[in-house]
Amino acid sequence: MGPRTGGVVTLGAVPVADDAAADLPVSGSLVVPAAALRWRFSRSSGPGGQGVNTADSRVELSVAPLELAGLSDVQRQRLVERLAGRLVDGVLTVAASEHRQQLRNRQAARERLAAVLRAALAPPPAARRRTRPTRGSQERRIQAKKQRGQLKKQRRSWD
Repeated sequence: MGPRTGGVVTLGAVPVADDAAADLPVSGSLVVPAAALRWRFSRSSGPGGQGVNTADSRVELSVAPLELAGLSDVQRQRLVERLAGRLVDGVLTVAASEHRQQLRNRQAARERLAAVLRAALAPPPAARRRTRPTRGSQERRIQAKKQRGQLKKQRRSWD
């Protein structure tokens, strides 16, 4: 990790806010409070050189989404339906280990958790209205079928 300067961590030349202790904005109406987030750090798998056995760079971020304040009954029901396969005892967990720095993995986990919650809370798409195929598309389909039949018919004939 880079040097700390007033809550901002510098990774290379890019300053990055150290917001692991901050609230997590999911949408305009939902913000997950920092107190509801549970962090867990462990050693990341894979190659990594000398620091691979000492650096706890893998991050797991957990939250109990059904217990969040500010959710309507409809939103709670959507979360139950859409996250049914991901919830373990009512807790949603995301992991991040693609970066070598723990800070980057923390940010990746926060972004991933926000994206999962945002997708689960999104309203369902409008139902598709059934439409009839156009006359042109029907004619093109029939023409293509006739051409294919002619091709197969030509293959059958012996010269």
